[in-house]
Amino acid sequence: MSTFVLQGDLCYCTTAEPSLQTLRNGCLVCVDGRSAGVWSELPPQYQAFPRIDRTGKLIIPGLVDLHMHAPQFSNRGLGMDLELMDWLNTHTFPEESRYGDLAYAKQAYGLMAENLLHGPNTRIVLFATPHSPATALLMERMERSGLVSYVGRVNMDRNAPESLRELDAETSLRGTRTWLSAAQCAYQNTYPILTPRFIPCCSDGLLHGLAQLQEEFRVPLQSHLSESPGEIDLVRKLCPNSRYYGDAYHGLGLMRGLPTVMAHCVWSGEAETELLRRSGTFVAHCPQSNANLSSGIAPIRRYLRQGLSVGLGSDVAGGCHPSIFRAMTDAIQVSKLRWRLVDGKDPPLTFTEAFRMATLGGGAFFGRVGSFDADYELDALVIDDATLSSMRPLTLAERLERVAYLSDERHIMEKYVRGKRLF
Repeated sequence: MSTFVLQGDLCYCTTAEPSLQTLRNGCLVCVDGRSAGVWSELPPQYQAFPRIDRTGKLIIPGLVDLHMHAPQFSNRGLGMDLELMDWLNTHTFPEESRYGDLAYAKQAYGLMAENLLHGPNTRIVLFATPHSPATALLMERMERSGLVSYVGRVNMDRNAPESLRELDAETSLRGTRTWLSAAQCAYQNTYPILTPRFIPCCSDGLLHGLAQLQEEFRVPLQSHLSESPGEIDLVRKLCPNSRYYGDAYHGLGLMRGLPTVMAHCVWSGEAETELLRRSGTFVAHCPQSNANLSSGIAPIRRYLRQGLSVGLGSDVAGGCHPSIFRAMTDAIQVSKLRWRLVDGKDPPLTFTEAFRMATLGGGAFFGRVGSFDADYELDALVIDDATLSSMRPLTLAERLERVAYLSDERHIMEKYVRGKRLF
């Protein structure tokens, strides 16, 4: 059923107003998988629609994860006393090497998809590995989940273990083209995304070839940018003619206006920030990972002020928790630390700003997603927060804030993606 009325306590953001929109016992109308708007009194033309009465329950848009490493799901909570480059070599690369074994990949991706299905995220952008068969398996598993996702076959042709490093740029590009041709129109909810891991693992020839593939196939691209000082130093040595990290991508044909997500952007300076803004590149802010791996605190307040497109990422397994509720609360906390300890000028993020990034901000990468405004694809969570007891009456905004900080998957009663109820 993709045409219905969902009635309950609505909380959502809109492009028209900066404040959180709330409506107690309101009606959210879904027509063929898209929102027809929110109403306090249901208009006559919708009176005959099936009504799902969830009076007293919170109803919010599904959350969007712009950056997650699917093969690292089993690594959550390991190596959190290491910095990025050491962590990659000690934990990440050995685990990802195991995805050459399809039996292992099937079991691991199944566990991950089941976890994601019952959590608050409805849209996810995923890294896989350089193994094309395992990447195809991941896409099939995500399609069965009913969630909407982008899945990327990872490219790596240097500075990686032999078990992950592709022979050369030509081999990597040939494998990517074959995978992309098969995957581009194979699914309803799962889409391919080009995925160079990051410049330290990708030669100039590989990045330039991926830029040509992006132009040819008109698909999005994801990678990492300016995550940690050690990584940036390595890029400076590998790309001595580039003015800054993002300039190395741009000089090889990437970040030129086609849909792109760059994770982290912790240390982006003014020139790089302007490139992000000018190219329309989305920043995937991953606050827990940046803290766990000692990468730093991204200047998200500055990015928002300068008009960048910013969403949130779990960055599993640099981040331990796939829930974007956790990313919201971490984003607020680290912004306070940045304000207190780093610059003292830009005020911390508000809860509404974090919620906006988790819904509308990241959702924009998928199109008209992340709001209950009319003509947005209808992704929704029905949340029972009755057990999060309080000694006083709470506004809907206060209830939502407590849900973000205190709830888990047990509080999610129902989950809708494109108007289809998943559970």
